[in-house]
Amino acid sequence: MTEQGTAQAAPLAGKTAIVTGSSRGIGASTAKILAGEGAAVVINYRQKAPRANKIVAEIEAAGGRAVAVGGDLTNADDVEKLAQAAIDGFGSLDILVLNASGGMESGLGEDYALRLNRDAQVAMLKAAVQRMKPGSRVVFVTSHQAHFIDSVPTMDAYEPVARSKHAGELALRELLPWLEEKGITFVVVSGDMIEGTITATLLERAAPGAIESRREAAGKLYSVDEFAAEVAKMVTAEVPSGHTELVGGAEHFTG
Repeated sequence: MTEQGTAQAAPLAGKTAIVTGSSRGIGASTAKILAGEGAAVVINYRQKAPRANKIVAEIEAAGGRAVAVGGDLTNADDVEKLAQAAIDGFGSLDILVLNASGGMESGLGEDYALRLNRDAQVAMLKAAVQRMKPGSRVVFVTSHQAHFIDSVPTMDAYEPVARSKHAGELALRELLPWLEEKGITFVVVSGDMIEGTITATLLERAAPGAIESRREAAGKLYSVDEFAAEVAKMVTAEVPSGHTELVGGAEHFTG
């Protein structure tokens, strides 16, 4: 294979990525795609170590490099540990995919959605940036329901999560001048409800028929793998810092 062909096959060779919330769903699929493009990947999980280790094993079996690191993103020490794991394990930190989110889980406190979807995102970005070099990229994953919440109402069961994720996006965007000074670009990927995610499952439980209704309105809902491919594309896409990539079904929100 020519040198150019090798570069095309492994565009992320020599790079290290952290993907938060990557033991399952969109995060896991994104991590596997990035690993397939040559990146070493830090798989982050909150509780389910066996599930995270399975993703690592799949990546390694395919010839990639990965490590699983447990950590609750609402815990400052865990955030630092996660960011440092990229340096200790692979020597650099070049890509941060802020995929982890939540807020519909029970028993984690009334303010959990805001602590995870806003405060933890900012803390994770700041910890990562201290270890990133110019040319690095941060990708924040959100939903149309959150991105457009100020102009398009969402389902009652999802509104607290949507508002907290919107607050997270705004807080991250406030850091754009700081990121620009450091030569680090920031991109938002916004998608419709995604088939097969834990959020969709919890939403359907809280509001039966919600997913089918959204599917009919959008015409199609992306699968986990389809959406993850779009997230992974934004890691290397030539777009300006601050760009928002709208994936699927956005006409309902922008029209």
